Amino acid sequence: MKVWKWEPENLPSVKHSARTAIAVTVSFMVARLFRLPEAYWAVIATLVVMQSTLGATLVISVERIAATALGALVGAFLATYFTGNLFPFAAAVFVIGIVCIALRMEKTAYRYAGITLAIIVLIPRSNPAWIVAFHRFFEVSVGIVVALALAALWPEHRPDSAKQSAE
Repeated sequence: MKVWKWEPENLPSVKHSARTAIAVTVSFMVARLFRLPEAYWAVIATLVVMQSTLGATLVISVERIAATALGALVGAFLATYFTGNLFPFAAAVFVIGIVCIALRMEKTAYRYAGITLAIIVLIPRSNPAWIVAFHRFFEVSVGIVVALALAALWPEHRPDSAKQSAE
C-alpha cells in the first residue's frame, strides 16, 4: 500500500523553486516600494499563482484580481456599517458566491473574494475599512501580476511524461 503518489508534473524542481523565490522577492519589494502595510499578502498571492503554468493561470488570475476587488468592496462596506456582526458577514459570503456564479467565476476566484472579505471584516484595524480594503486589493494584485509577469518571462516547462499524458 502506497501512502503517497507522486506525479512528476506536481513535484517541485530546482528551477521552479528558483522562479518562486525570485517572484516572491520581487512581489515583496514592489509592495514595499508602494509602502503597503502588509506586503506579505503580495507574497502569499504570488506563492499561489506560481504553482501553475502561465497558460493555466492567466484567465483565473484575472478572475482572482476581480474577485479580490469584489471581496474588498464588500468588506469595506461591511466593516464600515456592520462592524463585528457575524450574520451580515455570513450573508456577504453567500452573496459574493452568488455574484461569482453570475459572473461565471471559478471557485478559486470565489475563494480569493471570501478570504479578502474575511481579512477586512474579521481582523480589527485602526485604519478606516476603505483604506484597509484598498491596501488588501493592491497587495494581492501586486502578487498576482508579478507572478504572471515572471511566468511569462521565465516559463516553466512540464516534464516529458506530463506532456505525453496531456496529449
